Amino acid sequence: MDTIVMKFGGSSVADNIRLNIVAEKIIELYNKENNVVVVVSAQGKTTDNLIKEAGELSSRPSDREMDMLLSSGEQITIAKLSILLNRLGYKAISLTGWQAGILTNNTNQDAIIENINTDRINKELNDRKIVVVAGFQGINENTDITTLGRGGSDTTAVAIAAALKAKHCYIFSDVDGVYTTDPNKVTVAKKLESLSYKEMLDISSEGAKVLHNRCVEIAERYNIPIITKSTFNNKPGTVIDDRIEGSTVKSIVKNDDITFISAKCEKYTLELFDKIYRTLLENGIQVKNLINNSTYSLDLSFYIKSSMFNKFAYLLETDLSMLDCTYYNVTRISIIGHGIMNNNNILTDTLDIINNNKCEILSIDINEMKIAIILKNVIPNSVLEQLHSKLIK
Repeated sequence: MDTIVMKFGGSSVADNIRLNIVAEKIIELYNKENNVVVVVSAQGKTTDNLIKEAGELSSRPSDREMDMLLSSGEQITIAKLSILLNRLGYKAISLTGWQAGILTNNTNQDAIIENINTDRINKELNDRKIVVVAGFQGINENTDITTLGRGGSDTTAVAIAAALKAKHCYIFSDVDGVYTTDPNKVTVAKKLESLSYKEMLDISSEGAKVLHNRCVEIAERYNIPIITKSTFNNKPGTVIDDRIEGSTVKSIVKNDDITFISAKCEKYTLELFDKIYRTLLENGIQVKNLINNSTYSLDLSFYIKSSMFNKFAYLLETDLSMLDCTYYNVTRISIIGHGIMNNNNILTDTLDIINNNKCEILSIDINEMKIAIILKNVIPNSVLEQLHSKLIK
């Protein structure tokens, strides 16, 4: 008997009508003599609303308490779905992250799964129950609830699939697969039939809201095929596995959630540099392309997620008050596909379009799988559309 893991996102479980659609899909696979584990997100905009409400209580709530708060959304979903499945005549049981044996490190808000004890899940599967697990959450060595970061339910699903040696991991959402670019920005975006793990990892890491990047890393490490599908139709989805195809552009990602920071200080010591970097890391602010542009003083430049800027601004008033900073929003365009570094026409065509639109380039990063270009200021979606028209065949 095969084990199948199914994950349903927030839009798929947003209300009772949609929960019934989800239940039908679960029952369909269960009736084919599969063991079924279901991982779910919080309903609809529950997580966003909880974050907003917490912000009304405190401008800087503790990360531990935020994990306690945000994990409650998934608990509501697992209970509702289990109630529904049992009413339909199918034995189901809901498990929180800790009940499912998900152990993480001690990092709140962006925890990493360190181990999964599958004893409880296997016990329930052996009783032919449908096991419904709360995504996005686990428990650390101090028995505190932790969360895995936004989109972390994907990682929960793939990690469980790996631990159970599942045949497939299905990721259901309100879109029917992975597209060549964001279909909300470019209407002619095309759905991809397949992607390699490495291509999907680049797409996720560059800011596309498709799959949590850590879930792709786990899938590749344990060779778990991921199938992304729509909850609301039966069209074929996108298969993500270890296949590698020709050197073509698979996807173009436009990420506007990036802020360029220039930080200066007349004093420069190795201890100061270390303090700045450690302070950013300890506050969950990941930096990219950190460079000191001066030999004799501190003249740092780096990029952070714009969604992290409020945290950074707070540090400028406290632990990093010695820094004199300027900043502005930028766009990162990432062109992704296996072997594209060897096709000079792709880079030439890209630069032609950027120059024709009078966009100022800040940096270019090229490797075997990706051409990533950071452009000063936020550029319009029309540039993305031109790139898609020229590069996607």
